[in-house]
Amino acid sequence: MKRKITMRQCVKAFSFFCMSFILTCVFFSCVTPPQREECSRELLGTGIKGKNELIAFFVSHSPACDKEKVSRLADYYIEESAIEGINSDVAFVQMCLETGFLGFGNLVLPEMNNFCGLGAMDAEHPGEYFESEQIGVRAHIQHLQAYATTADVELHQECVDPRYSWPHKAKLAHTVHELTGSWATDPEYGIKLDRLLSELSNF
Repeated sequence: MKRKITMRQCVKAFSFFCMSFILTCVFFSCVTPPQREECSRELLGTGIKGKNELIAFFVSHSPACDKEKVSRLADYYIEESAIEGINSDVAFVQMCLETGFLGFGNLVLPEMNNFCGLGAMDAEHPGEYFESEQIGVRAHIQHLQAYATTADVELHQECVDPRYSWPHKAKLAHTVHELTGSWATDPEYGIKLDRLLSELSNF
């Protein structure tokens, strides 16, 4: 025998459905999605990405990379950048761009520990050699510091960048975009760094 549903029961059931729907909408509208923090394009400052995030970003571009080396470099970039007040996010992605994610392949060879193309101009001037990975990273950071500051701002460590004094004779660079035409002749140099920083922001 079928049970007869009254109009009152229908109204009650419909009211319950509507109330549940409204409460669900209110709940989800109150949940704020996490905001992505954008990496700064400024040369001076503090990077927002930690070691694991830098490694994950690198591996996303080069899955077959030497992860132990990338891990060491991430440590060095964070450490050396903090000492000189350089944005480690900018320095790390610049290393990625300059070395083709450690693929090298141009004038600079992996054993040179030259991670930013320092002094690399032609076959007779393939670039500077550095005794270790950390010293090579330090030279890179010091070169960025030279671009981002005036000559009266002193380094906090002994200078290992043989070309440190040269940028002080050129225009100051406050952001990655201002490195175009001064650090590199590529007219899209700053744009490329900007794109990499946007990608890094997602990690």
